[in-house]
Formats: sequence, C-alpha cells, structure tokens
Amino acid sequence: MKTIRRLVYWEILYAGAFVILGFLSLFFFFDLVEEIESLGRYTATGYTLTHALTYVSLLIPTHLYELMPIAVLIGTIFVMARLAQSSEFTILRTSGLGPWRALRSLLILGLGFVMFTFALGDYISPIADRTAQLLKARYTGRITVGQTGAWLKERQDYGQYAVNVGQLASDGVLHDIRIFEFDNRGFLSSMMRAQSASVSDDESWQLTQVSRTEFPPAGATTVGIDRTQMETLRWPNHLSAEMVSAALLKPERMRTIDLFQYIQHLQSNAQAAQRYEIEFWKKVFYPLSCLVMVVLALPFAYLHFRSGSITTYVFGGVMAGISFFLLNNVFGYIGNLQNWQPWLTAAMPGMIYSVVSLMAFGWLVLRR
Repeated sequence: MKTIRRLVYWEILYAGAFVILGFLSLFFFFDLVEEIESLGRYTATGYTLTHALTYVSLLIPTHLYELMPIAVLIGTIFVMARLAQSSEFTILRTSGLGPWRALRSLLILGLGFVMFTFALGDYISPIADRTAQLLKARYTGRITVGQTGAWLKERQDYGQYAVNVGQLASDGVLHDIRIFEFDNRGFLSSMMRAQSASVSDDESWQLTQVSRTEFPPAGATTVGIDRTQMETLRWPNHLSAEMVSAALLKPERMRTIDLFQYIQHLQSNAQAAQRYEIEFWKKVFYPLSCLVMVVLALPFAYLHFRSGSITTYVFGGVMAGISFFLLNNVFGYIGNLQNWQPWLTAAMPGMIYSVVSLMAFGWLVLRR
C-alpha cells in the first residue's frame, strides 16, 4: 500500500506543480503588464523595472493561495483520468485498492494540501502582500482609502474616540491623524490633529506636531475653547498596527488571528463586523476545500475508456475549479448584503461541492 500511495502521491504532486506553474506564470505576466504602466507614471520618484519585478514577485504567494484548490483539483483529475485511461488504476483495484481505501489515501494527501494552504494564507501571503503594498507606496504615494482615509472607533472607560487615519506610509508611519473625543453622553469634548503617528508596542500612539482643541462640556456656562500646540504626545489606546492595516488594506490578506482580534475590537465598539466575520470564516474553511477537491477528482479514476484524449475531463476540472472560485466570492458578497450567518456563508460553497463529490463517488464508484 505504501508503494501505491507513493506512486499516486508523486503523480498528483507533479501534475499539481505543473498546473500551478502555468497559472502563476500567467498571473505574473498580467501583473507585470499592469505594472509597466506605472513605470512611466512614477519614473520621477525612482520606481524602476527592478521595483516592479519585486512587487509582482511578492504577489505570487497570494496568487498561489488562491489557486491551490483549483490546482489540486486539476492535477488530481489529470492523474486519475490518466491512470484510468492506461488501465493502471484497474490493475491497482485488482491488487486490493478498494474504493474506501483509495478515498482514504487521497484524503491523507488532501490533509497535506490543507496544512500547506493554511500556512501559505496565514503566514507567507499576508507578509508578502503587506511588503508589496508598502514597497509600491514608497514610490507611488502613501496608502489611503477613499477621499478621507480610514475611520476607526475606540471605546474607553471615560469616553469614546473616533479616529481618522489619512494615509499609511511605506515605513508603517501614520499620517494626517484626526482624533475626536466624545464624553459618555455622546457630546464632542475635544479634537486632536497630528501630522504623523507611530504605533508603539505598549498599546499607544506617539503623535507628532499635535494640535489639540478642547470644547466646554454641554450645558456649561462658559463657552471658551482652549487650543494647545504640542511637539509630541503619547495617546494610550488599543488600536494596534494590525487593526490600522486592516482598515487600510484588504481584510482577506490578513492573518486569521489578526482578523479575529479586529472583529473583537469592532464588536466591543458596537461597529459592524459582518464583512470581516465572513472573511475570517473563509480563511478557516478555504484550506479545507482541498479535501473537497481530491474527493471530487476520485470518481474520474473509475471512468471506463481506453482510447481518446483526457482533455475533456481536464477541461471539466478547470471549469469546476473556476466555478468554485466564483461561487466562493459570490456567496461572500451575497452573505454580506443579506446579513447571512458568516460561518454558513463561508462554508456553503465547500458544502455544495462536498455533496456533489460524494454523490459522484457514490454513483460512479459504489453503485456501478
């Protein structure tokens, strides 16, 4: 049995690596063509072809994470169909490779793909994508969201704050900071403007070039407004660098633990967290789709044909993989709009394909 597993595993790994290489080459070419346009636009700032190649290369882990289930499906379908076409799988069946043993062997390989996909999406891809975005921001301008930047909310015992971050520089420094302080009754008590801020490890921001305006309490007899100028100011809060990055960068590129902490922060401050909850559960369930793909590919080994090309079956695998990718994105948007349960929204595409794969396995393998 070890020899059979070694044979099938190496064939699938080789085919999957070939599929991944083809897809990544295609994405690399498209990204590079898009970056060539930026070369002429930002030449004056020092953005060269080397920087463009580095930026595009740093996007490869993200593309690899997104392509893993599709590559696993196509590679496994190709191997299973080729073994069936050459009657090798029939020989393996007569040697004692039953349907459940074959399924169990593929599930073991699928668990390896799951662990690799999780490590890729939770550790390698977020670091590479953040590095890529900050590298490009160094030459093309700072990272910003919309016209006013990103808005965050911070609740403390003596009041609450609305924080506006205008831009994020390539070195991680925040620029164009506005902090609005409200008392427990919801009235504006003070406003601070800072030219820049750096996030410290002790849950505080070090503000520079600060202008603070204090307003009188509601119902006070005095109407004076106090203005203060300060070179630096330490502002204690619970807004970490990851939370600011979550507001300025794409949530699907964050680590699972960072998404969870950001969701807890949003919920504790009575803010909507539906979008980030869906992304969190997608991060949890997406690696498991590799298991679904190997189960979906197994029935192709039980197809009876001795001549002809397996191109049709590989093309069917490509279409199935693309449809899974599209369905995963569509369910995310619909679940956010319709306020569905986040875990159900993220798990639904995998559940649908699991049912389809098990039905195909039962019909082609067990019943026939």
